[in-house]
Amino acid sequence: MNELKLGLPKGSLEKATIELFEKAGWLIKPKSRNYFPEIDDPELACSICRPQEMSRYVESGMLDAGITGKDWTIENQSEAIIVSDLVYSKVSRKPTRWVIAVKGDSDITCIEDLEGKKISTELVNVSKRFFADKKINVDIEFSWGATEAKVVSGLVDAIVEVTETESTIRAHGLRIIYELMESNTQFIANKEAWNDPWKREKIENIALMLQGSLKAERIVGLKMNVPEDKLQNVIALLPSLNAPTVATLYNVEWFSVETVVSSDIVRELIPALTKGGAEGIIEYRLSKVI
Repeated sequence: MNELKLGLPKGSLEKATIELFEKAGWLIKPKSRNYFPEIDDPELACSICRPQEMSRYVESGMLDAGITGKDWTIENQSEAIIVSDLVYSKVSRKPTRWVIAVKGDSDITCIEDLEGKKISTELVNVSKRFFADKKINVDIEFSWGATEAKVVSGLVDAIVEVTETESTIRAHGLRIIYELMESNTQFIANKEAWNDPWKREKIENIALMLQGSLKAERIVGLKMNVPEDKLQNVIALLPSLNAPTVATLYNVEWFSVETVVSSDIVRELIPALTKGGAEGIIEYRLSKVI
């Protein structure tokens, strides 16, 4: 039987990735102190590894495909195939940001003020290239963790750190002076695996289902009954991916209207639809949008 070796990210993205795969149709069961979780697909063999190392394992062929961060493919200057951008993180469905931060009371206000200063980060190569391009001389050291504490304690003058909500940065009394880059999750593939017809189709199918699940998280379905004389007014209120589905109801001068809309607008849209004449409005969640 053909088998695809799939890498899943360890750490902060692990739980969100497993949940996304479940929504997409794959049940993954992690095992305590085991880096090889079970998955209900005999064509997949899963391994868990750090996102920082994923592109290296995929590029070398140890894995056929894997999920990592765009930041780490750039950091490692990976030549793996980028199959799909998957915008999700451990907290939100937004890209993460790498920022340059200093102590709140620091006299450093811009990146030019970092000339001759010491900076701590995990994103060493990207940071070195950035400051070299800006012609700013800095001393960049690798951080094994607790990066925010290094600038708080005065071990370094600034940090380059990833953030989603800025809550950890604010909690340490730090101040952001520059946004270095945005990052999102990526589905990447080994070049040889990509050139294998069976593996490529399997990888593309996984990407399709993951993207479909992510799209479905941001929209909902609406179904309602509308009298004939109010139909045009109600349809005019409906933003939609496509034209709404309209069907006549049996033996009455009413119509059934069904559509999908962004979940962000539902709280304003449903009252407007009610005022416009819609009745029996049903909101339902979607599992995938392909």
